Amino acid sequence: MLDDFILRAALAGLGVALAAAPLGAFVVWRRMAYFGDATAHASILGVALALGFSLSIFGGALIVALVMALTVSTLTGRGYAMDTMLGVMAHSALAFGLVAVSFISGVRIDLMAYLFGDILSVGISDLAVIWGGAALVLALLAWRWQALLTATISPDLATASGINPRREQLVLTLSLALVVAVAIKVVGVLLIAAMLIIPAAAARPLARTPERMALIAALIGMLSALGGLLASFRLDTPTGPTIVCIATGLFALTNLAAHMQGIRPRSPASRT
Repeated sequence: MLDDFILRAALAGLGVALAAAPLGAFVVWRRMAYFGDATAHASILGVALALGFSLSIFGGALIVALVMALTVSTLTGRGYAMDTMLGVMAHSALAFGLVAVSFISGVRIDLMAYLFGDILSVGISDLAVIWGGAALVLALLAWRWQALLTATISPDLATASGINPRREQLVLTLSLALVVAVAIKVVGVLLIAAMLIIPAAAARPLARTPERMALIAALIGMLSALGGLLASFRLDTPTGPTIVCIATGLFALTNLAAHMQGIRPRSPASRT
């Protein structure tokens, strides 16, 4: 278990968990689960474009994920329902991406690695991208934390306080695109949303403040990454899906414990 590739995989999982946890809290509070899923699906088109033009996978996934998120945010409220736009954009981008991959010749492509992740093949350069992206996301959210909370609780209150809710939405959109881009190597396109939502949902019954929820979500995410890596090594199962399975198990445990104790999940407005 102390081999270099295992150590790199563990560090990659921890980096993604740290980046996804606080952002996942806002995704849960704002009920943006489908938004995160759609952005992740769109990133496969970025992978195809990056491979076709010999560009960085991270750069291609980031650009397409950001364009997707900004397009949906812009069109929503102009006669288009959010869920309809997300459904159209997500599935269209995923389909176009898969079709585009089939036209790429001369490049050996492991499509399953992009769909479900390949954490065991993470290299030093991948670690630099993951931890660099995680640091940027954490810095961005720390800078805008209070403004984001206010805009999440009440857009009208945010406006009255001199905060632009659309600007805070843009901050979340940028952060979400960054997390999708850094996590694609670890858990893949189809499981990124799970790592955003499940640790935050598992932490919600245990937290009395928004800050504590983000911290507990980070701990649950890191425990899921390390536990999934160990379980995958022992059971010879796919690592990305195994990480999500561990996170789901922790979600079930925390919510069952909260239910037995009569604890109800709190919203950010009920901080104490």
